[in-house]
Amino acid sequence: MLDAASASPGRYHRRVPLPTLYPDPPLLRSRALPVPGGHVLQVQEFGTADGIPAVVLHGGPGSGCSPLLRRVFDPARYRIVCPDQRGSGGSQPRGGIEHNTTDDLLADLRRVREHLGIARWLVSGGSWGATLAVAYAAAEPEAIDALLLRASFLARPQDIAEFFGELSLRALAEALSSNNAAAREAAALSWWHREQALAGTAASAIAPRGEALALQVDRLRVQAHYLVHGCWLQAPTLLERCEALPRVPTLLLHARDDRICPADGAVALHQRLPHAALQWVDEGGHDPSHPALVGATVTALDHFAAHGSFGAAA
Repeated sequence: MLDAASASPGRYHRRVPLPTLYPDPPLLRSRALPVPGGHVLQVQEFGTADGIPAVVLHGGPGSGCSPLLRRVFDPARYRIVCPDQRGSGGSQPRGGIEHNTTDDLLADLRRVREHLGIARWLVSGGSWGATLAVAYAAAEPEAIDALLLRASFLARPQDIAEFFGELSLRALAEALSSNNAAAREAAALSWWHREQALAGTAASAIAPRGEALALQVDRLRVQAHYLVHGCWLQAPTLLERCEALPRVPTLLLHARDDRICPADGAVALHQRLPHAALQWVDEGGHDPSHPALVGATVTALDHFAAHGSFGAAA
């Protein structure tokens, strides 16, 4: 596996200004959208109603749309659609894994788009959100205006195995879905400590307790459910699906020091998308709130709003 720190910048590297996040945009409307299988999605819209339609695909799976993800968009120029995926965020049931697969999420995105009367939209996602964005663009290419993919995750067997190291994903998944509260919490904390170690924040991070730990249990139950099934992306794989992607403005942003989604995934994805630009960020790891990643993301989205492209050369 290619180490992020040793990835050659080549012609893809460019230093960008570091603008800050926009203020939290005004809420246009919030909907509870029932979908098949007993789930109800929370779908929120922010920004301006006649702005450029953009859908934000959160990570995890299971994490939900945080305010950070919408604050990289200029609210005066974008109509920002933030759907919480099945089992995630404000969607119900929280932590639900029945009728919750990648194909379900892809169908939900079409439902959301049609429900909102949007013909085409910019699709933005990071980590698992980038995975889902690629799969969605392959499934509904005619609806894609542009793709902004941060910290690409390919959901290959080696990607999943390297994240967990000596931890047993299957054992964690079973514990997180068990009726034993102590077992659920212990599994969530083991997973949380692994994440912090890879992110380099283990020494300073405070372990979740109470409601925060309950949220972790629900989030990780969904994530484990997906990962133990390879995110249902084995046949065809995510890379194989790239053949169906539209030739629209596409930007891959990746921090060199990301140890959760290492750089070789972005390299492999870029090889399948020669029309895309791959932009390395010198630091930031897997943290979307890091100033370097915020700066690169805001710069790209501002450029797209003004010029219809991300301003990065392929």
